[in-house]
Amino acid sequence: MIKSGKYQHFKGNYYQVLHCARHSETQEWFVVYKPLYHTPNSDKDNIWIRPLAMFDETIMRDGKTYKRFCYVDD
Repeated sequence: MIKSGKYQHFKGNYYQVLHCARHSETQEWFVVYKPLYHTPNSDKDNIWIRPLAMFDETIMRDGKTYKRFCYVDD
């Protein structure tokens, strides 16, 4: 499980993790989060979910390794 708080995506934007939630059928864990930025093509009030395994994974881009989301603070 991950803790609630502010996270930074490896591409730079910030997100607020609100909760972790479990799928009622598969029992898979998901992260419930919202963006902390606003652009003409985004809605700051949108709430998103992503599988916990994907949210917490380490990825490789351009020969470098990154955490997809890195905890910043509460």
